[in-house]
Amino acid sequence: MHEEQNQEHWPVWATEPVKIVNPDPDWSEQGLQVIHELRELLLPFKVTEMEHIGSTAIPNLSAKPIIDIMAKLESWDRLEQIVSALQPAGWSYVPPELDGREWRRFLVKVEQDQRKGHLHLMLEHEEHWDQQLLFRNHLRERPELVQQYDALKRKLAMENQHDREAYTDAKTDFVQNVLDAGPS
Repeated sequence: MHEEQNQEHWPVWATEPVKIVNPDPDWSEQGLQVIHELRELLLPFKVTEMEHIGSTAIPNLSAKPIIDIMAKLESWDRLEQIVSALQPAGWSYVPPELDGREWRRFLVKVEQDQRKGHLHLMLEHEEHWDQQLLFRNHLRERPELVQQYDALKRKLAMENQHDREAYTDAKTDFVQNVLDAGPS
């Protein structure tokens, strides 16, 4: 496993296996619902934009049944208050040293010890914001890429069932190729 940290005291959801399920047409509506809920919770914190990203934001793509949302912030100044506002709604903060991605702050929505949502907080002008949207939009426009990505994700989920980071890392080349190729 990739994780160097001691997992002995981690919550169950932190080490759950990678499980890909068939596309669910309700994911789009679920994404809108999560954004609505987050807008209410984050209203005092100057969130400038929110987007449904990840595989659940792409029609006809198999995915882990987790709704990914990214939100833009002006700064990290009120991060502690944001985390406090989100915790009662089931969001758990993953510190950057555990997340391994300094460019974002990451929270996981947990229900009955399972991940239901991811919140990727990013600062304005973060290049990963644009990359996430480009990748999502390219796949929405190109069904042949959805089929290729679906097959790859299923294969990698089988190979990396107990290592979420390895699963994510193994998709990097495909994602980069899609970003480099641009729209159809």
